Amino acid sequence: MKLTIERSTLLTALNHVQSVVERRNTIPILSNILLNADNGTLGLTATDLDLAINEQIAAEVLTSGSITVPAHLLYDIVRKLPDGSQVELDYQSAEGRIAVRAGRSQFALSCLPKDDFPIMETGELPHRFTLSTAELKRLIDKTRFAISTEETRYYLNGVYLHAADNDGIPVLRAVATDGHRLARVETPIPADAENMPGIIIPRKAVNELRKLIDDTDGNISISLSDNKICFSFGGSLLTSKLIDGTFPDYERVIPSGNTKVLELDGKTFAQAVDRVSTVSTEKSRAIKLTLTDDTVTLSATGSESGSATEELAASYSSGDLEIGFNSKYLLDITGQIEGENAHFVLADAQSPTIVRDGTDDGALYVLMPMRV
Repeated sequence: MKLTIERSTLLTALNHVQSVVERRNTIPILSNILLNADNGTLGLTATDLDLAINEQIAAEVLTSGSITVPAHLLYDIVRKLPDGSQVELDYQSAEGRIAVRAGRSQFALSCLPKDDFPIMETGELPHRFTLSTAELKRLIDKTRFAISTEETRYYLNGVYLHAADNDGIPVLRAVATDGHRLARVETPIPADAENMPGIIIPRKAVNELRKLIDDTDGNISISLSDNKICFSFGGSLLTSKLIDGTFPDYERVIPSGNTKVLELDGKTFAQAVDRVSTVSTEKSRAIKLTLTDDTVTLSATGSESGSATEELAASYSSGDLEIGFNSKYLLDITGQIEGENAHFVLADAQSPTIVRDGTDDGALYVLMPMRV
């Protein structure tokens, strides 16, 4: 295998695929990426056995061939090469090493046989539809902060994507929760997605997908079955196993009897929460909201560091109320509010609070209160 490729093109592709590769692997081949050069194209593939990314990029292929190379090492080398340089990759099977050359720099890296590299079989993917990149980014960005990291409840370690009904209107809905907060975001359902099964996309796949589509426009092709999902766009293909579990009935935790409505500027409120919570030394970083007519007072107390309060103007006329929240969770949710107004719909100090974005009817958040 021998080819020449522009450094920035190779670096972008390596950046995408190497992030799938775990830093510590008990199986040596999983530390490598598969390079496949043929017909003016270089294919790069990485996998951790649950997730695989394949990128196809243009290259000047002098000799076709395939080999696996250390993922992070190759990425670090290419990252440190001069901008604009041409990178030559030259693998000679007799030597068992791949030469990486650019200008006066030359490296020789150990390789492992391509036949040892595990290829993730997708099987039949009967459900296929397309979604705009902008909508997919929105579904991910507004839900992934609420994905649980608690491994015992593994079925919460991802985003639940499913077809749903909102007052007779079919929607594609993404939901994530860790038991303390919940994010539910929906978009008009794409054609051919009405009959898709409800699936749980693992946290790592969600994060890798979000990085991949960061510089992408246009539509994403999505294909799925009960246990696998594929996202295809441009020269990239991400394939992931799905979480084999049942997502809980999240509708049960969305309160329907909350009547006390607080409206205020979301960004101003988030900044105030960030300031006041600075003095809170507790792990929970608790913050108390005291609601009176058209005013909300934020307060926090640290056992040794002192206390802080800040008063904000707000629209509120539902009687005095004191309620406490984890300030980090509060900031995670208010960070998703893109419009000027954040709407808090409350009941009492012990009941879940609903948070809505004044400019995005398709996004809903639920936050559990805490004692302060």
